Amino acid sequence: MDKPTARSWLSRISRFDPTGLNWPRAVLFLDIALVPLVVFRAIGHEQYLLSALFGLFFAWLDDPGGSLANRASHIAVFTLIGAGVTALGFGIGGYAGGWRVLAAFAITLVAGLAAAFGVRRFVNAMLLNVWFLVTLGLASSFHHHSRITSYTWAQVLAWVGGAALWLSATFTARLVRGRGDRPRPITELPGDTARKPLTRPLVMFALMRALVTAGTIALAFGLDLSHGYWMPIAVMVAMKPNLEQSTLTAAQRVVGALIGAVTAALLLLIPASEHGLRLFLVERALEVVALVLFMHGVAIRFGNYALYCAAVAAGVLILARPVVKGNDGDSIGGPLGPQQQLKAC
Repeated sequence: MDKPTARSWLSRISRFDPTGLNWPRAVLFLDIALVPLVVFRAIGHEQYLLSALFGLFFAWLDDPGGSLANRASHIAVFTLIGAGVTALGFGIGGYAGGWRVLAAFAITLVAGLAAAFGVRRFVNAMLLNVWFLVTLGLASSFHHHSRITSYTWAQVLAWVGGAALWLSATFTARLVRGRGDRPRPITELPGDTARKPLTRPLVMFALMRALVTAGTIALAFGLDLSHGYWMPIAVMVAMKPNLEQSTLTAAQRVVGALIGAVTAALLLLIPASEHGLRLFLVERALEVVALVLFMHGVAIRFGNYALYCAAVAAGVLILARPVVKGNDGDSIGGPLGPQQQLKAC
Protein backbone atom coordinates (compact mmCIF):
# COMPACT_ATOMS: atom_id res chain seq x y z
CA MET A 1 0.00 0.00 0.00
CA ASP A 2 1.49 3.34 -1.07
CA LYS A 3 2.14 5.99 1.51
CA PRO A 4 -0.30 8.92 1.13
CA THR A 5 1.32 11.97 -0.44
CA ALA A 6 0.62 15.62 0.28
CA ARG A 7 -1.22 15.89 -3.03
CA SER A 8 -3.45 12.92 -2.25
CA TRP A 9 -4.29 14.36 1.19
CA LEU A 10 -5.10 17.73 -0.39
CA SER A 11 -7.39 16.07 -2.91
CA ARG A 12 -9.19 14.17 -0.14
CA ILE A 13 -9.63 17.34 1.93
CA SER A 14 -11.02 19.32 -1.00
CA ARG A 15 -13.11 16.50 -2.50
CA PHE A 16 -16.70 17.58 -2.97
CA ASP A 17 -19.66 15.22 -3.18
CA PRO A 18 -22.38 16.84 -5.34
CA THR A 19 -25.00 14.46 -3.95
CA GLY A 20 -24.44 16.00 -0.50
CA LEU A 21 -25.55 19.46 -1.68
CA ASN A 22 -29.04 20.37 -0.48
CA TRP A 23 -30.19 23.93 -1.18
CA PRO A 24 -33.90 23.47 -0.29
CA ARG A 25 -32.85 22.36 3.20
CA ALA A 26 -30.55 25.39 3.50
CA VAL A 27 -33.22 27.85 2.39
CA LEU A 28 -35.64 26.34 4.91
CA PHE A 29 -33.08 26.88 7.67
CA LEU A 30 -32.57 30.50 6.60
CA ASP A 31 -36.31 31.15 6.55
CA ILE A 32 -36.74 29.84 10.10
CA ALA A 33 -33.49 31.38 11.46
CA LEU A 34 -34.65 34.85 10.41
CA VAL A 35 -37.34 34.64 13.09
CA PRO A 36 -34.99 34.68 16.15
CA LEU A 37 -32.78 37.24 14.42
CA VAL A 38 -35.67 39.67 14.01
CA VAL A 39 -37.07 38.94 17.49
CA PHE A 40 -33.81 39.47 19.38
CA ARG A 41 -32.93 42.50 17.26
CA ALA A 42 -36.35 44.00 18.05
CA ILE A 43 -35.99 43.53 21.81
CA GLY A 44 -32.30 44.53 21.84
CA HIS A 45 -30.89 41.32 23.35
CA GLU A 46 -28.73 39.84 20.59
CA GLN A 47 -26.47 38.14 23.16
CA TYR A 48 -29.08 35.36 23.23
CA LEU A 49 -29.24 34.89 19.45
CA LEU A 50 -26.63 32.12 19.23
CA SER A 51 -28.43 30.04 21.87
CA ALA A 52 -31.64 30.26 19.87
CA LEU A 53 -29.90 29.39 16.59
CA PHE A 54 -28.11 26.38 18.09
CA GLY A 55 -31.35 25.23 19.73
CA LEU A 56 -33.14 25.49 16.39
CA PHE A 57 -30.45 23.74 14.35
CA PHE A 58 -29.69 20.96 16.82
CA ALA A 59 -33.39 20.21 17.34
CA TRP A 60 -33.62 19.92 13.57
CA LEU A 61 -30.70 17.48 13.53
CA ASP A 62 -32.31 15.48 16.37
CA ASP A 63 -35.64 15.15 14.55
CA PRO A 64 -36.11 11.37 14.03
CA GLY A 65 -39.00 11.66 11.58
CA GLY A 66 -42.05 9.45 11.78
CA SER A 67 -45.33 10.49 13.39
CA LEU A 68 -45.79 13.94 14.90
CA ALA A 69 -46.13 12.49 18.42
CA ASN A 70 -42.89 10.52 18.03
CA ARG A 71 -41.02 13.54 16.70
CA ALA A 72 -42.38 15.86 19.41
CA SER A 73 -41.46 13.49 22.24
CA HIS A 74 -37.92 12.93 21.00
CA ILE A 75 -37.27 16.62 20.38
CA ALA A 76 -38.78 17.52 23.78
CA VAL A 77 -36.42 15.15 25.60
CA PHE A 78 -33.47 16.43 23.59
CA THR A 79 -34.48 20.03 24.33
CA LEU A 80 -34.78 19.41 28.09
CA ILE A 81 -31.33 17.80 28.22
CA GLY A 82 -29.97 20.65 26.13
CA ALA A 83 -31.54 23.16 28.53
CA GLY A 84 -29.67 21.54 31.41
CA VAL A 85 -26.42 21.62 29.43
CA THR A 86 -27.04 25.29 28.58
CA ALA A 87 -27.67 26.17 32.23
CA LEU A 88 -24.51 24.39 33.34
CA GLY A 89 -22.33 25.91 30.64
CA PHE A 90 -23.44 29.50 31.13
CA GLY A 91 -23.58 29.02 34.89
CA ILE A 92 -19.93 28.03 35.31
CA GLY A 93 -18.40 29.33 32.07
CA GLY A 94 -17.54 32.78 33.33
CA TYR A 95 -16.17 31.97 36.76
CA ALA A 96 -14.72 28.66 37.93
CA GLY A 97 -11.82 27.32 35.87
CA GLY A 98 -11.59 24.00 37.71
CA TRP A 99 -15.30 23.33 37.41
CA ARG A 100 -15.14 24.00 33.66
CA VAL A 101 -12.51 21.28 33.24
CA LEU A 102 -14.38 18.80 35.43
CA ALA A 103 -17.72 19.42 33.73
CA ALA A 104 -16.16 19.15 30.26
CA PHE A 105 -14.59 15.82 31.22
CA ALA A 106 -17.85 14.43 32.64
CA ILE A 107 -20.07 15.51 29.74
CA THR A 108 -17.62 14.34 27.07
CA LEU A 109 -17.28 10.98 28.82
CA VAL A 110 -21.05 10.51 29.04
CA ALA A 111 -21.43 11.56 25.39
CA GLY A 112 -18.85 8.99 24.37
CA LEU A 113 -20.51 6.21 26.34
CA ALA A 114 -23.85 7.07 24.70
CA ALA A 115 -22.63 4.98 21.75
CA ALA A 116 -23.93 1.98 23.71
CA PHE A 117 -27.48 3.22 22.99
CA GLY A 118 -27.03 3.32 19.22
CA VAL A 119 -25.29 5.50 16.68
CA ARG A 120 -28.21 7.92 16.50
CA ARG A 121 -28.13 8.68 20.22
CA PHE A 122 -24.35 8.96 20.12
CA VAL A 123 -24.66 11.66 17.44
CA ASN A 124 -27.26 13.52 19.52
CA ALA A 125 -25.00 13.33 22.57
CA MET A 126 -22.14 14.71 20.48
CA LEU A 127 -24.29 17.67 19.44
CA LEU A 128 -25.03 18.51 23.06
CA ASN A 129 -21.36 18.03 23.91
CA VAL A 130 -20.33 20.55 21.24
CA TRP A 131 -22.99 22.99 22.43
CA PHE A 132 -21.71 22.74 26.01
CA LEU A 133 -18.21 23.72 24.89
CA VAL A 134 -19.66 26.64 22.94
CA THR A 135 -21.57 27.82 26.02
CA LEU A 136 -18.35 27.85 28.05
CA GLY A 137 -16.70 30.09 25.47
CA LEU A 138 -19.66 32.44 25.16
CA ALA A 139 -20.10 32.69 28.94
CA SER A 140 -16.42 33.51 29.38
CA SER A 141 -16.60 36.14 26.66
CA PHE A 142 -19.67 37.81 28.18
CA HIS A 143 -18.06 37.71 31.64
CA HIS A 144 -15.07 39.73 30.40
CA HIS A 145 -17.27 42.55 29.05
CA SER A 146 -18.99 44.51 31.77
CA ARG A 147 -21.38 46.23 29.35
CA ILE A 148 -22.96 42.95 28.28
CA THR A 149 -25.47 41.38 30.66
CA SER A 150 -26.15 37.72 30.00
CA TYR A 151 -28.51 35.86 32.32
CA THR A 152 -28.24 32.08 32.44
CA TRP A 153 -31.99 31.61 32.65
CA ALA A 154 -32.45 33.79 29.56
CA GLN A 155 -29.89 31.74 27.62
CA VAL A 156 -31.81 28.60 28.58
CA LEU A 157 -35.06 30.15 27.41
CA ALA A 158 -33.40 31.15 24.13
CA TRP A 159 -32.22 27.57 23.59
CA VAL A 160 -35.68 26.17 24.38
CA GLY A 161 -37.28 28.81 22.17
CA GLY A 162 -35.07 27.85 19.24
CA ALA A 163 -35.99 24.17 19.62
CA ALA A 164 -39.67 25.08 20.02
CA LEU A 165 -39.42 27.04 16.77
CA TRP A 166 -38.49 23.84 14.92
CA LEU A 167 -41.36 21.99 16.63
CA SER A 168 -43.76 24.69 15.48
CA ALA A 169 -42.37 24.39 11.96
CA THR A 170 -43.01 20.62 11.95
CA PHE A 171 -46.54 21.19 13.23
CA THR A 172 -47.18 23.77 10.51
CA ALA A 173 -45.83 21.37 7.88
CA ARG A 174 -48.22 18.70 9.15
CA LEU A 175 -51.17 21.07 8.78
CA VAL A 176 -50.12 21.85 5.21
CA ARG A 177 -49.25 18.30 4.11
CA GLY A 178 -51.83 16.44 6.16
CA ARG A 179 -51.42 13.41 8.38
CA GLY A 180 -48.84 10.71 7.86
CA ASP A 181 -45.33 9.82 8.88
CA ARG A 182 -42.49 11.97 7.60
CA PRO A 183 -38.89 10.92 6.85
CA ARG A 184 -35.98 12.26 8.88
CA PRO A 185 -35.25 15.87 7.83
CA ILE A 186 -31.51 15.10 7.79
CA THR A 187 -31.51 11.68 6.16
CA GLU A 188 -27.70 11.55 5.98
CA LEU A 189 -27.40 11.22 9.75
CA PRO A 190 -27.50 7.64 11.08
CA GLY A 191 -30.84 6.43 12.37
CA ASP A 192 -29.63 3.27 14.11
CA THR A 193 -30.80 3.10 17.74
CA ALA A 194 -29.87 -0.55 18.37
CA ARG A 195 -28.04 -0.95 21.65
CA LYS A 196 -24.46 -2.14 21.67
CA PRO A 197 -22.37 -3.62 24.49
CA LEU A 198 -19.94 -1.36 26.32
CA THR A 199 -16.74 -3.02 25.25
CA ARG A 200 -13.35 -2.20 26.72
CA PRO A 201 -12.12 -0.40 23.55
CA LEU A 202 -15.28 1.74 23.50
CA VAL A 203 -14.89 2.73 27.15
CA MET A 204 -11.17 3.47 26.71
CA PHE A 205 -11.84 5.59 23.64
CA ALA A 206 -14.56 7.58 25.44
CA LEU A 207 -12.25 8.07 28.43
CA MET A 208 -9.33 9.17 26.26
CA ARG A 209 -11.44 11.70 24.37
CA ALA A 210 -12.82 13.06 27.66
CA LEU A 211 -9.30 13.48 29.05
CA VAL A 212 -8.04 15.22 25.90
CA THR A 213 -11.08 17.52 25.82
CA ALA A 214 -10.64 18.44 29.48
CA GLY A 215 -6.94 19.10 28.85
CA THR A 216 -7.62 21.44 25.96
CA ILE A 217 -10.27 23.24 28.04
CA ALA A 218 -7.67 23.79 30.76
CA LEU A 219 -5.18 25.03 28.18
CA ALA A 220 -7.59 27.32 26.34
CA PHE A 221 -9.04 29.01 29.42
CA GLY A 222 -5.86 28.81 31.49
CA LEU A 223 -3.94 30.78 28.87
CA ASP A 224 -6.97 33.03 28.30
CA LEU A 225 -6.85 32.43 24.54
CA SER A 226 -9.22 34.41 22.36
CA HIS A 227 -11.90 32.01 21.05
CA GLY A 228 -9.95 29.22 22.76
CA TYR A 229 -13.08 27.08 23.04
CA TRP A 230 -12.57 26.13 19.39
CA MET A 231 -9.66 23.96 20.52
CA PRO A 232 -11.65 21.38 22.54
CA ILE A 233 -14.41 21.36 19.91
CA ALA A 234 -11.90 20.59 17.16
CA VAL A 235 -10.20 17.90 19.24
CA MET A 236 -13.45 16.22 20.28
CA VAL A 237 -14.96 16.15 16.80
CA ALA A 238 -11.73 15.11 15.07
CA MET A 239 -10.97 12.17 17.36
CA LYS A 240 -12.20 9.01 15.62
CA PRO A 241 -11.57 5.35 16.42
CA ASN A 242 -9.66 5.07 13.12
CA LEU A 243 -6.35 6.97 12.92
CA GLU A 244 -6.64 7.77 9.21
CA GLN A 245 -10.18 9.05 9.63
CA SER A 246 -9.11 11.19 12.61
CA THR A 247 -6.25 12.67 10.59
CA LEU A 248 -8.51 13.51 7.65
CA THR A 249 -11.22 15.05 9.85
CA ALA A 250 -8.65 17.07 11.81
CA ALA A 251 -7.07 18.35 8.59
CA GLN A 252 -10.46 19.35 7.22
CA ARG A 253 -11.32 21.18 10.44
CA VAL A 254 -8.00 23.04 10.43
CA VAL A 255 -8.42 24.08 6.80
CA GLY A 256 -12.06 25.04 7.38
CA ALA A 257 -11.26 27.00 10.55
CA LEU A 258 -8.51 28.94 8.76
CA ILE A 259 -10.79 29.79 5.84
CA GLY A 260 -13.60 30.79 8.21
CA ALA A 261 -11.29 32.92 10.38
CA VAL A 262 -9.86 34.76 7.38
CA THR A 263 -13.36 35.31 5.96
CA ALA A 264 -14.67 36.64 9.29
CA ALA A 265 -11.61 38.89 9.74
CA LEU A 266 -12.06 40.44 6.29
CA LEU A 267 -15.77 41.01 6.90
CA LEU A 268 -15.14 42.51 10.33
CA LEU A 269 -12.75 45.04 8.79
CA ILE A 270 -15.74 46.69 7.10
CA PRO A 271 -17.20 48.35 10.25
CA ALA A 272 -13.76 49.16 11.71
CA SER A 273 -13.77 52.75 10.44
CA GLU A 274 -17.53 53.35 10.63
CA HIS A 275 -19.33 55.35 13.31
CA GLY A 276 -22.84 56.25 14.39
CA LEU A 277 -25.71 55.26 12.14
CA ARG A 278 -23.46 53.77 9.44
CA LEU A 279 -21.86 51.48 12.02
CA PHE A 280 -25.30 50.39 13.19
CA LEU A 281 -26.39 49.58 9.61
CA VAL A 282 -23.19 47.69 8.81
CA GLU A 283 -23.54 45.62 11.99
CA ARG A 284 -27.08 44.64 11.00
CA ALA A 285 -25.87 43.65 7.54
CA LEU A 286 -23.16 41.48 9.09
CA GLU A 287 -25.76 39.62 11.13
CA VAL A 288 -27.62 38.77 7.92
CA VAL A 289 -24.33 37.69 6.32
CA ALA A 290 -23.73 35.36 9.29
CA LEU A 291 -27.10 33.69 8.74
CA VAL A 292 -26.35 33.34 5.02
CA LEU A 293 -23.06 31.65 5.95
CA PHE A 294 -24.95 29.26 8.24
CA MET A 295 -27.33 28.57 5.35
CA HIS A 296 -24.39 27.63 3.14
CA GLY A 297 -23.07 25.42 5.93
CA VAL A 298 -26.38 23.56 6.07
CA ALA A 299 -26.36 23.16 2.28
CA ILE A 300 -22.82 21.76 1.97
CA ARG A 301 -22.55 19.84 5.28
CA PHE A 302 -22.48 16.47 3.53
CA GLY A 303 -20.74 17.76 0.42
CA ASN A 304 -17.43 18.86 1.90
CA TYR A 305 -16.67 18.97 5.62
CA ALA A 306 -13.90 21.57 5.32
CA LEU A 307 -16.19 24.08 3.59
CA TYR A 308 -18.90 23.36 6.15
CA CYS A 309 -16.45 24.14 8.98
CA ALA A 310 -15.42 27.34 7.20
CA ALA A 311 -19.00 28.58 6.86
CA VAL A 312 -19.93 27.78 10.46
CA ALA A 313 -16.71 29.22 11.89
CA ALA A 314 -17.12 32.48 9.98
CA GLY A 315 -20.76 32.81 11.02
CA VAL A 316 -20.08 32.15 14.71
CA LEU A 317 -17.09 34.51 14.79
CA ILE A 318 -19.19 37.29 13.25
CA LEU A 319 -22.06 36.86 15.71
CA ALA A 320 -19.72 36.51 18.72
CA ARG A 321 -17.64 39.55 17.75
CA PRO A 322 -16.84 42.66 19.81
CA VAL A 323 -19.23 45.13 18.22
CA VAL A 324 -18.30 48.64 19.29
CA LYS A 325 -15.88 50.64 21.37
CA GLY A 326 -17.06 52.36 24.46
CA ASN A 327 -15.99 55.83 25.52
CA ASP A 328 -13.28 54.33 27.71
CA GLY A 329 -11.85 52.42 24.75
CA ASP A 330 -12.80 48.96 25.99
CA SER A 331 -14.29 46.50 23.53
CA ILE A 332 -17.91 45.64 24.05
CA GLY A 333 -18.36 41.94 23.29
CA GLY A 334 -21.47 40.58 21.71
CA PRO A 335 -24.20 42.55 19.93
CA LEU A 336 -25.90 45.47 21.60
CA GLY A 337 -29.27 47.03 21.07
CA PRO A 338 -29.67 50.00 18.70
CA GLN A 339 -29.82 52.65 21.43
CA GLN A 340 -26.83 51.16 23.27
CA GLN A 341 -24.79 51.09 20.08
CA LEU A 342 -25.52 54.66 19.10
CA LYS A 343 -24.74 55.86 22.63
CA ALA A 344 -21.47 53.98 22.72
CA CYS A 345 -20.25 55.32 19.37
